[in-house]
Amino acid sequence: MTDRASRSEALAYFATPGPLTDLAAHASSVRLLPDALPDLCRGVQGLVVHPFLAHLYGLAPAAVRLDELEIRAASAMVSRILALDPRPLAEPRPPELRLVGNCRDFTVLLCAFLRARGVPARARCGFGTYFEPSRFTDHWVCEVWDEKRGGWHLVDAQLDAPQRDAFGIPFDPLDVPRTHFVVAGDAWQRCRSGRSDPRDFGILDLRGLWFVRGNLVRDLAARAKRELLPWDGWGLMATREESDAAELALLDRVAELTQAGDQRHLDVLRLQDSEPGLRVPRVVVSFNLGGARVDLGPGVAN
Repeated sequence: MTDRASRSEALAYFATPGPLTDLAAHASSVRLLPDALPDLCRGVQGLVVHPFLAHLYGLAPAAVRLDELEIRAASAMVSRILALDPRPLAEPRPPELRLVGNCRDFTVLLCAFLRARGVPARARCGFGTYFEPSRFTDHWVCEVWDEKRGGWHLVDAQLDAPQRDAFGIPFDPLDVPRTHFVVAGDAWQRCRSGRSDPRDFGILDLRGLWFVRGNLVRDLAARAKRELLPWDGWGLMATREESDAAELALLDRVAELTQAGDQRHLDVLRLQDSEPGLRVPRVVVSFNLGGARVDLGPGVAN
């Protein structure tokens, strides 16, 4: 297959929803959203509030509904959003009536809205450099295809005006520099080569090469349109134990392929589906729920 054909196949793949980004049940509501990317980002920002940053919007901790963080599918997110406030999705909600979600949820919702419009988009799991000085903070952004530029660019749908001010963001969130968001594969290679300290990667007190490994496996799953929660665990990231030589070699391969061009798209999908330690099972472990086993239901597992 030629590079052009491979790219066309990849773009067609990412322009259609996956099991967690299918919004067919809310097609009439989603159709009323604006088409322009800046407007869609503002739309997402008016629907979701981050629990760590609720204070920026005047929300007390007691007003933050943490159970909503366990919602995986974009369709279920929209159902909850409309249950809280039935107005059209394009109308921003007051903070107390927004879905409580983190960076993954901002990303998945934008990705779902774009795919519903036939725009190629994919979630990327990695680390942001713009939240803590000299640290690589666990983060998700959306990678969107720009037909005019003929390439992918990173979009951080979470960064509205209050957050840009709070963190002193120096760039346009609609075009995040790749020096400011490090995809998990790049982070893995930096740590493996000794260029970066694995202890600088993670969130709160959760840091180390095991954390980078987890994000690498999640980023690979997202490339297969399985955008699971940041604390869902399976396969190679089910524990914090160090990887053996065979696992390290496999993860090195994942890091290489998830950073390769669209000509390796099918190789990415084959690797994710063929390796037991990488493929998504029907039942995962939720580290946010104390290691509870969670059944993903039909259609999500490989």
